Amino acid sequence: MTDPRSGSSADREALPVELVDESGRSAGTLSVSLAHQPPGRLHRAFSVLLFDRAGRVLIQQRAAVKTRFPLQWANTCCGHPAPGQPVLEAGRVRLGEELGLTAELREAGTFTYRAGDPGTGRVEYEYDHVLVGTHTGPDPVPDPDEVAAFAWTDPAELAEAVRATPEQYTPWLAEVLDIAVRAYRTAGSAAH
Repeated sequence: MTDPRSGSSADREALPVELVDESGRSAGTLSVSLAHQPPGRLHRAFSVLLFDRAGRVLIQQRAAVKTRFPLQWANTCCGHPAPGQPVLEAGRVRLGEELGLTAELREAGTFTYRAGDPGTGRVEYEYDHVLVGTHTGPDPVPDPDEVAAFAWTDPAELAEAVRATPEQYTPWLAEVLDIAVRAYRTAGSAAH
């Protein structure tokens, strides 16, 4: 049987997301498509950011067919866990689907944001779990339906680029980067 989460972008729009309250407590379900219609419904999401051994982060340019913020640069990957699905599990699955990668992930923090996409009219209103990991394996093998391009970049240079040209980046990237870098530095200093 085929996993319904590995289908096309149109198929993914019909999948359920978990609606949540401002504290992240479950409050029902709705399809991806309906949750992103204006004004947006608060739902659970995750954003993965991988670091390499040199401390660079892996970012991706979202594919042109994405229904929200196409062709903008974002964190390594992101998505929505199925209702009741553990966030770390969902992050690992999505990392494999979008970039053909595996990594041990841990949660670095959460934040809530709302952002409208003027190009598509869709709205992101998400309770976002930031997941971090270290990549030590082979190069990414991106799914072209998900990822237009990828790059490894210095986190400080990326933060400056996001401030200088925000229209090139997804509206959630700055906060994901901030939370992930703080967690990465804390874990690094604890290891020494």
